[in-house]
Amino acid sequence: MNKLLDDTLTHLRALVGFDTRNPPRTIGTGGIFDYLTSVLPGFEVQVVDFGAGAVNLYAVRGKPKYLFNVHLDTVPDSPHWTASPFELRVGADRAVGLGSCDIKGAAAALVAVANASQGDMALLLSTDEEANDARCIEGFLKTPRDYAAIIVAEPTKGEAVLAHRGIHSVQMSFSGRAGHASGDQKPSDSALHQAIRWGAAALDFVQAQSHERFGGLTGLRFNIGKVEGGIKANVIAPTADIRFGFRPLPTMNPDQMLETFRTLVEPAPVTFGETFRGDSLPAGDTASAETRRLAARDIADELEIPVGNAVDFWTEAALFSAAGYTSFVYGPGDIAQAHTADEWVALDQLQHYAQTIYRIVESGNA
Repeated sequence: MNKLLDDTLTHLRALVGFDTRNPPRTIGTGGIFDYLTSVLPGFEVQVVDFGAGAVNLYAVRGKPKYLFNVHLDTVPDSPHWTASPFELRVGADRAVGLGSCDIKGAAAALVAVANASQGDMALLLSTDEEANDARCIEGFLKTPRDYAAIIVAEPTKGEAVLAHRGIHSVQMSFSGRAGHASGDQKPSDSALHQAIRWGAAALDFVQAQSHERFGGLTGLRFNIGKVEGGIKANVIAPTADIRFGFRPLPTMNPDQMLETFRTLVEPAPVTFGETFRGDSLPAGDTASAETRRLAARDIADELEIPVGNAVDFWTEAALFSAAGYTSFVYGPGDIAQAHTADEWVALDQLQHYAQTIYRIVESGNA
């Protein structure tokens, strides 16, 4: 085990030991941020609390060209962990612990590189990525900063991801009229019948998008996650609520899609609204999205980071892209290990990521 990996595991053990589960959104400015401040000597460090567990640590040394962003919050652990999720277990080929893959492993590597190197470097460590509440990044973006690119760490198996889907969560409701179910019903009588007809129409619409493509991604991802309503089998349902989500390609217009989903059936839902919106990466229409993707590819090539395929999962790189920054995703670990019991990250990926960031910082390209 080389020293850079050894130092990375030392910091990862400390970071995993801090409870940053999100929810319950109780992360404050102490704890993990006290630790990080103490292990970033020579950096100008600013910690900002946006409330509801959303905290940023922005650390800068010199005049860096790029900003490395990592989120420190994790999903809650499940009952299926075989040992404490807050105690790092290091085996022959992997490190196991809550957040080790998604994505405290990258944060630990960045801290190890910061201590092992002398070059210019900038870090943004945030804590609300798992909350579907972009307070940290939105707060950071209120102050314009001059970075050639922002590199967001997520589990990409050591490849630069230049494009991914957006994510939109919607809550809507239908209204009917309670009554005895023995009689003939009009289409508008039962709120649940309206909801079921809407669901069938939505699935047909999604299927019709299967030919759409961008950067290796195909079609529209869609899921009806929750349906509630009705009273009992012989009572016409007066109300029905649906929560659904869709993940468009960068070239799909989400506002047009929202209007399509809202007007799929008659009568239309009586309430309809987004509960979360995350744009695709890269941001923009078809032409500008491709221009931004190519700009990100040029930077990845310059930094000698191999370019991988586009991915289906969403990242906060889209927020930086929407704000006008060139941004891509790059980190150790496999998304298949994220959010799982006994979550783990491969040691060789941690080592390679740390060595790559060290090379970038020491070459003066960071």
